[in-house]
Amino acid sequence: MAERPEDLNLPNAVITRIIKEALPDGVSISKEARSAISRAASVFVLYATSCANNFAMKGKRKTLNASDVLSAMEEMEFQRFVTPLKEALEAYRREQKGKKEASEQKKKDKDRRTDSEEQDKSREEEEEDEERPEEEEQNEEEEVDN
Repeated sequence: MAERPEDLNLPNAVITRIIKEALPDGVSISKEARSAISRAASVFVLYATSCANNFAMKGKRKTLNASDVLSAMEEMEFQRFVTPLKEALEAYRREQKGKKEASEQKKKDKDRRTDSEEQDKSREEEEEDEERPEEEEQNEEEEVDN
């Protein structure tokens, strides 16, 4: 756990970016207001985590999952966040699936290239081995002629 209460705060850069995205252009925010929003966001995250942990404990699990968080949102009476969270979760899962498939395809392509390169190298070596006896025979014939 955190040693000091400040350790539980979200990074200021993240909070600032979120605030800037939420406000219209030309609107600024004071340091004091940014600090208050940062503390409020941290408290919200801690409370949501605690509620989600209760659902995990009821399920005799030590790992929080998405359904625990969604249930916590409903218990905290933030039902209006459940649908956007579900949509964001589905988008995240699709993105991860796409990344996984792309990674697997990249690995397959690499394996195919490696196999192809090995076959090419093997063919070259075979061709070189076939050429060597012919060269040796020619050299022997030349030596005999001399």
